[in-house]
Amino acid sequence: MQIKPFTAKYNSHPMSQPGKFKTFRWRVASGHRDTTAAAKSVLNSGGNAADAAIAATLAATVAEPLLCSLGGGGHVLVQVEGRAPISLDCFTHTPRRCRAEPMDFYPIIGNFGTDIQEFHVGMASIATPGLVAGLFALSERFGRMPFTELIQPAVQLAREGVVLNATQHYTLNILEPIVRASPGSARLFGLTDCQDAIPEVGCRIGNRPLADFLDELARQGGAFFYHGEPARRLAEDSVHGGGHLTLADLGGYRIRWRRPLRWRYRNATVWSTPPPAFGGMMLALACSSLAETLSGNVAHGSPQHVTALCQAMKASEDLRQQLEKPEFLGSARALKLVFSGLTRPAPVVSRGTTQISIEDGNGLAVSMTLSNGEGSGYVLPGTGVMLNNMLGEEDINRTGFHTWPVNRRLASMMAPSIVRRGDCRWLLGSGGSNRIRTALSQVISNLVDFDLSLDAAINAPRLHLERDRLAVEVPKDEWPPAALEWLAEHYPDARLWPQRNMYFGGVHATGPDSACADPRRAGRAAIG
Repeated sequence: MQIKPFTAKYNSHPMSQPGKFKTFRWRVASGHRDTTAAAKSVLNSGGNAADAAIAATLAATVAEPLLCSLGGGGHVLVQVEGRAPISLDCFTHTPRRCRAEPMDFYPIIGNFGTDIQEFHVGMASIATPGLVAGLFALSERFGRMPFTELIQPAVQLAREGVVLNATQHYTLNILEPIVRASPGSARLFGLTDCQDAIPEVGCRIGNRPLADFLDELARQGGAFFYHGEPARRLAEDSVHGGGHLTLADLGGYRIRWRRPLRWRYRNATVWSTPPPAFGGMMLALACSSLAETLSGNVAHGSPQHVTALCQAMKASEDLRQQLEKPEFLGSARALKLVFSGLTRPAPVVSRGTTQISIEDGNGLAVSMTLSNGEGSGYVLPGTGVMLNNMLGEEDINRTGFHTWPVNRRLASMMAPSIVRRGDCRWLLGSGGSNRIRTALSQVISNLVDFDLSLDAAINAPRLHLERDRLAVEVPKDEWPPAALEWLAEHYPDARLWPQRNMYFGGVHATGPDSACADPRRAGRAAIG
């Protein structure tokens, strides 16, 4: 559903003008220190939350290259103080035709240590990317600073290189087959060729082609990516290399402004990603289930709490299987009819993906979740941009690969969200593919049901239930013995993770005078 744009840009809103209102402290949380630093530099230079989110996203494509790329897509929630939030859908789009064989499409295994997951990559795994169009749309509607300035932190990072931290090193090892998928991919991650060893923690990895491409993109605008030489080269490589994309797919891509889903959870209001994405709907159902099963006198971490969490996860998993039918894929109208029935009970009770949450202290808030899947292994020559593998993601292709409806938005699991309770507002979202819904529902419950601080709500150990298989973080002495006994009795085959792990998502959030980045993904938060 499309809604009319505001008649004025954000920078003409009175809260954006110095001296009109009291300036509060800005808050930023993201998945990497350099991503957060880019947002800080823009906020300190007079930019607003939209400007900072754009700069942070561009920096993330350098600092978190396996999680975020200009070759991927995203979902964004934006709220101007005193107005309802609005959603920007710049997620990936299915091609206009599915090519016949032969296709460049093959499986790789991501090894998390305690668990493994299969992904598919290659040219035929690439969906039409939307992030570039989304960033320019966000800038045009809400931004204040010119795009040529917003790219500068990312350009500097790409030219000077980013120091490889332990989390990014771990990610490289999990997705090593993608790193070695092509010479272009290998160079992107600091390897001279596909046979080199994975760089060690502390190595500096740059991306000079991306720096040059960002300069050109800022000068020529978003149309350059979809109609210019990059589009022609991508379409040519796709046609001759076993992919689906054509120039018509790239030139026909459109962002969509939508009304977010809205529901009540206890005495709080939650907004999240609307259809045709699945993420907000599954989060809404998880919240509805928790509202019905989690009573007010239950202790955090108790068997009753764990039981309620597992029931909520089972409910949202069942919904996902219900929605993975051809009549729902890409149909916002059909999905909204389902959603209208999901949340009726609520008012009775008062993978590679990354998240950026920003409040600028002057009335604008941005929560955005970005994804490149795991990356297709194909790097667009001359740009330093790896394209997505969304058509190879099992979590969003549950009806089978190459059976997607043509020319439709893919049904993302992403769910950037805003939670409001009285004067308190939290911005949050998570990476983690199908773990997004479970990570967010647990953090929201921790904040609303148990009044935990933002840090405690995010740091609490997590569960994830999928297809009756339970995965549990069990850091030493952090679960009460009674909860562990309940888990052992009801899920004797549960996969136990001895420490917090990025498998369980990465919730980066801001709250009233607070910001917290998930330690599972070595995130970084800042207040200024």
